[in-house]
Amino acid sequence: MRTMVLFLGLVSMASHAMASSPAESLKQLMAEHWEFEMREDPLFATQTGDHRFNDKLPSVAVADEVRREAATREFLKRLEAIDRAPLGATDALNYDLLRRSLRNRIGEYEFKTYLMPITNREGFHTDFPQLPDRVPLNNTKDYENYCARLEACNAYISQYVGVMREGVKSGYVLPKAVMEGWETAVDAHIVDDPTQSLLYAPFETFPDDVPASERPRLSERGKKAIAGSVIPGYRALRDFMAKEYVPACRETIGASSLPNGKAFYEHRVRYYTTLNLTPRQVHDTGLSEVKRIRAEMDQVIAKSGFKGTFPEFVAFLRTDKRFYADTPEQLLKEVAYISKKMDGELPRLFKTLPRMPYGVKPIPDFIAPKTTTAYYNQPAGDGTRSGTYYMNTYDLKARPLYELEALSLHEAVPGHHLQIAIMQELPDVPNFRRYTFFTAFVEGWGLYSERLGMEAGFYQDPYSDFGRLTYEMWRAMRLVVDTGMHYFGWTRQQAIDYMASNGALSLHNVTTEVDRYISWPGQAVAYKTGELKIRELRAWAEKELGEKFDVREFHDVVLWSGAVPLDVLDANVRAWVGRVKKT
Repeated sequence: MRTMVLFLGLVSMASHAMASSPAESLKQLMAEHWEFEMREDPLFATQTGDHRFNDKLPSVAVADEVRREAATREFLKRLEAIDRAPLGATDALNYDLLRRSLRNRIGEYEFKTYLMPITNREGFHTDFPQLPDRVPLNNTKDYENYCARLEACNAYISQYVGVMREGVKSGYVLPKAVMEGWETAVDAHIVDDPTQSLLYAPFETFPDDVPASERPRLSERGKKAIAGSVIPGYRALRDFMAKEYVPACRETIGASSLPNGKAFYEHRVRYYTTLNLTPRQVHDTGLSEVKRIRAEMDQVIAKSGFKGTFPEFVAFLRTDKRFYADTPEQLLKEVAYISKKMDGELPRLFKTLPRMPYGVKPIPDFIAPKTTTAYYNQPAGDGTRSGTYYMNTYDLKARPLYELEALSLHEAVPGHHLQIAIMQELPDVPNFRRYTFFTAFVEGWGLYSERLGMEAGFYQDPYSDFGRLTYEMWRAMRLVVDTGMHYFGWTRQQAIDYMASNGALSLHNVTTEVDRYISWPGQAVAYKTGELKIRELRAWAEKELGEKFDVREFHDVVLWSGAVPLDVLDANVRAWVGRVKKT
């Protein structure tokens, strides 16, 4: 640790000696910080298109986190020593965003969030088996790198076990309530035959650029790595989870029961919303939004011609076979059709579109039972892998067709894929801005995108429109139940009952979502907060500009700074309105 701090100190002195202006100092610091990030997280480096470390995994022991915290504080100290006043507008924004990112990271270290590296649905143990979909596998060198990472798996998992063991000692553990079924995500990778491992799949079909003469050697190396490192690593993880971690999990569900828990959750609310909001403000906003959306849902029910109460309508939606696919293939085809239909409508709403395409895939079976309805994975930074919209095909009775329009617009276009692909293609911005994800912006844009479907010809039948409102209600209820459980003492059942009675999500989805919020405090409040801010700014801009308002220009202003905190977005939109008024 002392060696790294000394190195950073030497770099700092060299930087100050070489840089002759605040702008040059900032540029140098951003480059050094990015290099530090690449070296510290080789998996992230691969994702961004930096392939220098493709044979390595991160070092994730507690000592590494302590070292990284010291380095982050040093970067922040150096940044704040740079005079911001003479910087131009672009450099000032870079300065502000880097400072925000560094301060957020330090806050995470202070609350020791690294001691809980998994949730009930994801973490290192679910990410690693998806390596074949996230790394280049085009030639012999790529396969050598892949094998090296497989060989390092046991040590990698062992480090995480050490971190979680420290979490047990310090009281940073997940609630027992969300740990049911944890074995599924681990047991899937403990196989008797290494060729049956998901991680062996790349050795079953090689690309043409891997010579036939090399394939047997690479396959054998991969098989040995899985048998000698991956499987033992997952066995050790299972043993630790069963004997030490799960028995030590806490009986409480709220983040407020963690060490310094009230302050921790208050920090999480600020961290995820990017605004200086309190849990009470978030909770009250949620209650207000639930009331508003519920009234709109009642109007749609009346429009549908259904005769009965709200609970009866929801029961009808949950049980009528017309609303559900018979096969996974049918579900995926419906998703693909909706997504492609939206592709054709994008030029009406957007002036600038990304080059990168996206695809649709099913969520892997080993995580499907405990994970969400769908999610999105970003493209590779070097353009060698598209974005991917993953759809959950497990338990088809929990995947109603009337929700698919809203879901697809959120996860693919004009939602996550459009926004993230544009961000990665931004010209003339430092690398960190292409990969910084302020959740309130990213998820707020996704929810705002669902509503854009109303302007693009979607939600024509009342059931699909009710599905849109179901999803908006879902995000509004998050504000209530997340703060309720983590700050105001709600029980898990209280949260389930609240969501089941106010929305139309399937009971399976309600339960998995509540468990997600329990194990990931604060994240869920970002969605609605971000969407409300984008809608507020659009309504204000429309009023201010009148006939001069152009929704395509507005969307460019929102998207072409990348993901930014909501106060920065506010300033960007207001500056744009001021410029347009002068024309």
